[in-house]
Amino acid sequence: MLKVILSLVLAVTTLSAPAHEVVRKDWKVRGQAGRLGVREVRRDGPARGRPVLLLHGARVPGIPSFDLPVRGGSLAADLARRGHRVFVMDARGYGTSDRPASFDEPASANPPAVTGEEVVDDIASVVDWLRKTTGQQRVGIVGWATGGHWAAWYASEHPSRVESLVLYNSLYGELDDHPTLGRGSQWEDPDRPGHFDDARHGAYRLSTGPSLLTSWDASIPVEDKTKWRDPQVAAAYAEHALASDPTSGDREPPSFRAPTGAMKDSFYLATGHKLWDASKITARTLVMRSEYDFWSREGDVSTLVADLDNARDVRAVRLDEATHFAHLDRAERGRDRLIGEITRWLT
Repeated sequence: MLKVILSLVLAVTTLSAPAHEVVRKDWKVRGQAGRLGVREVRRDGPARGRPVLLLHGARVPGIPSFDLPVRGGSLAADLARRGHRVFVMDARGYGTSDRPASFDEPASANPPAVTGEEVVDDIASVVDWLRKTTGQQRVGIVGWATGGHWAAWYASEHPSRVESLVLYNSLYGELDDHPTLGRGSQWEDPDRPGHFDDARHGAYRLSTGPSLLTSWDASIPVEDKTKWRDPQVAAAYAEHALASDPTSGDREPPSFRAPTGAMKDSFYLATGHKLWDASKITARTLVMRSEYDFWSREGDVSTLVADLDNARDVRAVRLDEATHFAHLDRAERGRDRLIGEITRWLT
């Protein structure tokens, strides 16, 4: 069904990156369920080239994930400086996008909000807008963690619209052996083994700033975490994640809301349920996994690559000694290699 795509140009947002190098513009794109926030990041000068769309994960929205105003905190700006025209979107329920009505009620009053089918619709709205705005018929998509399975899901349903695909630390869904997301985890309904516990988790979950660093800290194999990441990046990540929700200051301690639907999808992916068919993807596909990742599994990479038999090109890369947050870690801890791999794949 055809979608009506409307856009509203907002004021240009200027962050602390050098203005003569990178410019930013925030947009609102009309989606099926409301407005979707999209930030454009590109080099100053005429805009040209195939657009690259960055997709955030299950909890933290696009700008805190990919465009922090500190050195080493903006994958979007680093890709833009290498000549890419980058767009960072928020799925419904996240960041600068409209939130479901269920967010105005206690989480327990409604089932998990914003599942993968809805996010794929949001991606479709943004890609349709990008094709119209840029004149390019195909896009590149980079998805981190849950954003990777959303990106691949979209690419499997709209193969003619994706030129290059990068899936970074993402689940695939063929294996039933995840240590923290699958069976026996907090996400499983104890009365219905193999099913997500809708009643316990409700429409959304709350996260504090410090809670964003727990898994990151645990995956860094040295006591001094500053050897792996810049404290300014970690502080900005937590600060901007909280700032992404206008209600975060209404709770003590401050906390931001994120839809639970992504966790429901992830539970099923972690228990051997495929949500999309990789054989339908035709885009050139780069699959990357960090050695110290706690979200994806080595088997997610191997089974996904095996199923990408119709993709025009496939490459699998392990980022040695890198964490789930490699794009926010220090350059020598996997960030430089990650950016290099993405840049080469998109060019």
